[in-house]
Amino acid sequence: MDVLAVPADRHKGWYLSLMAPNTKGPTFAWLDPSRLYCNSQALADCVKDLVSPFHNDTIDLVAGIDAMGFILGASVATTLGKGFLAVRKAGHLCVATQNQNYTDYTGREKTMEVRLDVLKPGVRVLLVDQWIETGGTMKAAIQLVEQLGATVVGVAAVAIENTEGGKWIKENYKFSHCIPEELQSQIDQKYLNSFKSFKN
Repeated sequence: MDVLAVPADRHKGWYLSLMAPNTKGPTFAWLDPSRLYCNSQALADCVKDLVSPFHNDTIDLVAGIDAMGFILGASVATTLGKGFLAVRKAGHLCVATQNQNYTDYTGREKTMEVRLDVLKPGVRVLLVDQWIETGGTMKAAIQLVEQLGATVVGVAAVAIENTEGGKWIKENYKFSHCIPEELQSQIDQKYLNSFKSFKN
């Protein structure tokens, strides 16, 4: 599908076929969801699907995780009319921060941080990232929010894989993702049938 094309039938998740397969080898994620952001209608529909389950929830702030979660998180925040908080990789903020160590989807040990002057008791936060594979990154972000006394209203991502960490998030927090039930098994097997017809 042409990256800028918009089909007449925009069923839930239609934009997932815009995602590109990995062509660079095992050190990279198995697909590139960011290709769908190039299509303005795809991005709008993706965000609409992500925020839909939270319409009746009180949300004060949207937090996006460095780096691809910034794109979706800022789009979600704008759609909801809320502020956006960047959850950064350690060392990037020039103000006092709270830090949290974690292991990412590649198995690497990392640290993330968040500024201290925004999150506090009573603040209700929607956490957004592009993709949840092992769940380690999102779990660390949840810990940061909760350590500072704020409340995690929910977690939103294009996909949440049914790994141990992904299941933990689904069992313990309200969540939202864009994957129709019939595609979840493909997501969990790390291969989409749409890749067969993918053209660069």
